[in-house]
Amino acid sequence: MIKEVIVVEGKDDVSALKRAVDCEVITTGGFGYPDDLVERVKLAQKNRGVIIFTDPDFAGEKIRNFISSRVKGCKHAFLPQEKATLNDNIGIENAKPKDIIEALTGARYESSKKRNEFTKVDLLKNGLNGGSKASYRRAILGKILSIGYCNSKQFLKRLNNYGISRNEFEIALERIENIDGK
Repeated sequence: MIKEVIVVEGKDDVSALKRAVDCEVITTGGFGYPDDLVERVKLAQKNRGVIIFTDPDFAGEKIRNFISSRVKGCKHAFLPQEKATLNDNIGIENAKPKDIIEALTGARYESSKKRNEFTKVDLLKNGLNGGSKASYRRAILGKILSIGYCNSKQFLKRLNNYGISRNEFEIALERIENIDGK
């Protein structure tokens, strides 16, 4: 049983979650948010905690940002696109139970305090911005750190806002080196 209430986009996501874990779920209905959505999420956050677990696509990211900007202290779970894709359809509903469990296990709190542990220099120095493999490297590193895939600006924000330590970052980079030799 997952203690937190999990926020997903739709009923197919709920079905996929229920196949993987015993949990309580709030659905956003995609962009057609119910009028009481934010209040329900705030109440869930106050009483049990919330994990935002939206699809790994543009719409899912917009919904994640909408909720997290209005309800502070949520955890965020990310599923890599390749684990959420079936026949060109991207969504949590396509994921295998083990991948859902892995994503939920790796959920991280978003910090309310602004951190500047990581800078653009870290991204450039480590081939995460500006190079031909930068996008690929961010995707792999995002998977390892459980912060998902995104562009370099958003990646830097996630490194700082999801409590990634310098040591954790360096260990994850070493794992990437073992995968593709930079």
